[in-house]
This record gives sequence, structure tokens and C-alpha cells, in this order.
Amino acid sequence: MKRYSGLDDERDDVPVTQLGAGHSGEELTLASAWEAISGVGCTDQLLDWPPDVFALTNVLLDRTEAFRFALSPPAGAQWPPAGADDWSDSVVTAGREWSAWVEDPRDPVPAGLAEEWAIVLKHADVPLADLAAGRDWRVCQALLSLHAMADEACAGLGRATERAEGPGARYRARAREWLARTGSLARVAPRRVRVLPKVRTPPSGRTAFSRYACVQGAGLEASWHKMPVRHLGTDPRAEYVNLLLLPWPLRIRASDFRAVEGSVQWQERDPFGFFEFAPTERLDLDLVDRVLTAALDEVDDVDVVVLPEAAIDETEIEGLETVLSRHGVSYLTAGVRQRSPGPGQLPRNGVHIGVEPRLRKAAGPSDGPHRQWFHIRQDKHHRWALDANQIAQYHLAGALHPQVQWLETMDVPPRSLQFVSVGEEITIVSLVCQDLAETDEIADVIRSVGPTVVLAVLLDGPQLASRWAARYASVFADDPGSSVLTLTSYGMAQRSRPPGREASPIVALMKEADQEYREIPLEPGAQAVLLTASGSRATRRTVDGRRPVDTGTHYTGAAVHQIRAAEVGSNPTESVAPLPRVLDIDDVTILTGWAEAVAETLAHAPERIPALMADLRPGAAWRSGFGIPEPSAELAGALESLDRVMQEAGTPTYDGMLTAVRDSRAGEQPLDALVRTVLRSTLEQRRSRGQLRSR
Repeated sequence: MKRYSGLDDERDDVPVTQLGAGHSGEELTLASAWEAISGVGCTDQLLDWPPDVFALTNVLLDRTEAFRFALSPPAGAQWPPAGADDWSDSVVTAGREWSAWVEDPRDPVPAGLAEEWAIVLKHADVPLADLAAGRDWRVCQALLSLHAMADEACAGLGRATERAEGPGARYRARAREWLARTGSLARVAPRRVRVLPKVRTPPSGRTAFSRYACVQGAGLEASWHKMPVRHLGTDPRAEYVNLLLLPWPLRIRASDFRAVEGSVQWQERDPFGFFEFAPTERLDLDLVDRVLTAALDEVDDVDVVVLPEAAIDETEIEGLETVLSRHGVSYLTAGVRQRSPGPGQLPRNGVHIGVEPRLRKAAGPSDGPHRQWFHIRQDKHHRWALDANQIAQYHLAGALHPQVQWLETMDVPPRSLQFVSVGEEITIVSLVCQDLAETDEIADVIRSVGPTVVLAVLLDGPQLASRWAARYASVFADDPGSSVLTLTSYGMAQRSRPPGREASPIVALMKEADQEYREIPLEPGAQAVLLTASGSRATRRTVDGRRPVDTGTHYTGAAVHQIRAAEVGSNPTESVAPLPRVLDIDDVTILTGWAEAVAETLAHAPERIPALMADLRPGAAWRSGFGIPEPSAELAGALESLDRVMQEAGTPTYDGMLTAVRDSRAGEQPLDALVRTVLRSTLEQRRSRGQLRSR
């Protein structure tokens, strides 16, 4: 999808890290530093959009290290500000009022916000050096308070259930659409400054100055996807997930590693060449079917299937997803290997993420399950380098000469991250092998956002707590507190036999905050491992003086079962027909964001439904004000379908709407079925979170 530049004035990029004192021969001030970084001025226009002010205050406080004054104020100063009986309540209230004001700015700017913003504008020509030294303490106070207010106004932009009150729901829905279109919450061009939702704050270690948003510099593309996938129903006990780990291939041969013909460069020193991993055996779909049959004999449903790095060829995705649909699986993470797309072109290594909302065609005598998978690609960014020690460890000398440094044959694409928010409870990031070990900007962004789960698929040896993957998993588990799961191939684990050691069956490892490593084996006779993780509330803390809140979610591994394939699989006569693709992944994200706003408004301010639907419809004035085009024809159709559902309900209640979208409808079109599924998921989600007040 095309990206839009918002407030960008198309001037040259000035990376944050390259701005220093004396830039362009002049001493930087608050205003000039912000303009050099963002390309926009420090004006009242920024107040129209809280993420813009969050970006400004974060950049200035971080650039000058003035965040430290919230922990250690200058001599004679006090934080939180003297005279503020309850600074925490005041900034939270200001953030909520600001969110509501954005929807209808005809009223005056909220008083607390206006006071602090006036201080910043009045002192916009203060040198950065003065801010860094804390010499103008009132300006420091204003920036720290504005940062907290803007952060509170960003609550609910990434995860709708962080904020539940009705006023501000239209603003939050607009922000979710903007995030889907641009990869940032701020209107500043993402190639300059990127603002992303924050999912959780660290339980220990690094201090956090925000709990709902974070700022990253230019240089990394980020996409935020929302998918309405969750257990059906409103029972809070539905906050669990069953993951089926397929550590395949179960056998790997030395011949599966092949030197690329003519690639070896025999230099005087350090000869190198390129290799490819190309197993001859195809994915055994019958075994997938029988393993799922056995897993479903253990639990009621399997939500997620995970396969290691390069486990399947990209041509096998469709067949695999067909089998998963037959068993009701809604999420696939699979390491995919690609063949060279053409002469002189390198293949890509990455993760295929497939998400299927639980769709069924309208009830009828001949209607069966239908599938509609939405696809996301997370590329690998760092090549595997096989040296003599690894060739010996994996016993590959028969295929790759140990005196050659062997590099993985793969294209190295621009760095990007795909965040997938599933049912508002889980935000997932997937990484491929070496990407887990790199302490680069990708790691910085993950630590800032704090996804619920980091899934790392590897083509590696056993996942022992003593090996490299465990060390790097602990980085994300300790800070920001993500649950980290690594998975390798059983065949590769068995090939890993360093001198003096036996092969290990440990194919997966789980690391959670404040928990010991959990090594997960594949036992003899088993072909898969079933892992059940359960959700619980997580606390978000900041060190700027705000009170903690329990709006986060943490998932912990509660049960592990070895799965041995059933003798007979599912009924092969039951077809799973593909539905026509009615929306792309970005459009589903936007649709889900608006459905979340409908659920919030129905729950807390149903009288605001007409205004919300006016914002949702094609032709709404706010889109032209943001400089973004009208929705695509497909998205427009989905939004109009959502509008029709609301109009048909007349004056809907929350319970009435929930009942209406649960019912199947004869002759319903695929797009309408998807819209109803999305709305049902968001309504049930909010109810199960216990955030619906009695009406």
C-alpha cells in the first residue's frame, strides 16, 4: 500500500543521530532541532494530533538526555512539579480530554494542555544545551508533562482495550487507519521520525518513560497489522492459545546443503563461497493432517502452527493452508525457502505468516467451511555464515569444503518489521535465526514496542539454555518482557554433534520474564509438540511519576504435550473451498480498527454512533485533511457493509448488536461475512476483557 508523508515538506532527511551542537553553523534551539529532524515547525498545528506532540517531546527530551530529570531533578528542583497534588491524575485526565478535543476542536484546548504548550512555544528558542543542563527548569517541566499527556492520549491507538470510555473513539479509529496506511502514528514523515504503539513496558531493567507509544528514527520500515482472530465467545477463560510446533524436517541430510556452482572465490586468504539449503523431500501434508488430528484429540482447538526456518518451499504454502483450514487453525508461522526468481536474482529467506479469520458461509444444507487466508511476509536480513567449526559440528564436510567460508545464498532486503496484533490480546513479531542475534535497529524497535510474543524460527542445533539463541532470547524476555519462543528442526538438532557430545532432542526453548529457561524436547516417536500458553494481566509502569496500570497482557507456557500422528487423518471428502479475496491485509487492519471504535462507542457512548459512522464512510472530511486518498473500492465496500449492519440495527445496544452479528445469514456475500466476523470478534473481545460497564 502506498505510504503518505503527512506533514512532511519534502526536505532532505536529517537523521536524529547526525544532529549535534552547531549544526549548520548555528546553535540548535528547541524549535530548530525539531524542525531539522522532522521537517515541520513547532506550531499550534501539532496540538491537532497528540502523536505529533509525543514525537516532538520525545525527540527533544531524548536528544538532550533531559528525561533523566524525572529521576534526578537539578539541584533545588522537584519532580513531579511542586504544587501538583496529583500530577499523575492530572496528566491522565489531560490525555483523555485531549483525545476527545481532537474530535471536535471548536472548543478551547484543555486548560492543562494549553498551559504547558504555551511554555514550550514561548521558549522555543531556548538552546538545547540549556535544556540538557536543566538551566530552564520550567521548560523541562513542560516537556516532561506534555510527553506524559501525549502518551496518555495515545492509549488505545495500538490496542483498543487500553482505553474504554467512548469520547475519543473517532480519533482513535482515525489513528489506527493512519497507522495502517503509513506505518506510524505521527503525521511526520516516517522516514524522519516514526511513532509506534507500545504494547508493554519492561518488568525490570531499563526504565520506561512511556507506556502507550514509542519513537524510532528513520531507516526501518514498520508495518502494523490487525487481525480479528481469537477464540469465539466472551468467557475470560478464552484467553489462552494452543500452538502446534512442527520441528521439521525431521531428517536433514548433508546433501540438503549444496554449494552454488561456480561461487567459490579461491583468494590467497579466506576463500569464500555460497551455499543453499534445498531439501529434496516435499512437505508431507498427510502427516500434517494426521498430526493435527492427534493434537485435536488432546485439546479442543489448535490456534497456531509453527514451522522452523526454511522448513517449507514457497510453493507448498497453499496446500498447507488448505489442511490447516480443515482443522480450524487460524494462524501460521512458517519458515519459507524460495528458489531464485530468475537469472542473476537471489532468493529471499523469510517467514510466511498466514492468518485466517474463522469464516463460514451462510448456513445451508450444502454449505461447509470456507477459507480466506491473509498473508504477511517477514524477511530475514542477515546471512548465515558456515565456518569450519560449524561444518564439523553439523557433519557437512561431505557437502561443503571446511576450508571455505560458506555464505547463505539469499537476497538482503531493506530492514523491516511486521507487527501482527491478533484479537487485541497478542502482538507478535517473527524473526529468522541470525536476526535474533543482531543488536541493530530491529532489536531497538522490538525493545521499544514490547510485543507480547517474539517467535524466532531457526535452522540451528538444539535449543539448549547454554547456547546462543537462549542468550539472545533472554534480552527480549527481560526487556521489554516479551515471551520468546525459539524453534528449530529436529533433523538439524540431530545433525549437531560437536566433538564429545551426543545429539540432543531439544527442538524449542521458551523464555519469559522472571522465569527460567524452558527447554522443550521432541520425544521418541513424536512428530510435533503442543504448547498451551495462557494469558494474564501485565502491569505497565513508567518512571515519570504516573501510577501503574494493569492494561497489558502476558502469555506464559502452561502445558507441553508430545504429539504422535494419528493412524487416520481427517475426512478427505470434506472440501474446504477458497473464498474470493475480498480485501488485502492493510484493508482488513483498517476495517478492524473501525470495528473496535464501534465496539467502544456502543459500550460507553452509544449516542455517538452517528458521528462515528460519518467518520467511517468514504468521503469523510478528515481523510482529505490528512492528505490521504479515499479508501479503495474493496475497503469502501467493507466500510459500507459495516455501516449497513449498524443501520439495520436501528438504535443498537451492545448486547443486541452482539446477538445480531453472531447469527449466520442465508445468501450472505463473502465480504459481508468477513465484516460480521470482524465486528463479532471485537465485540466479544471487549466483553471478555470485562470493560463493558453495566447499562
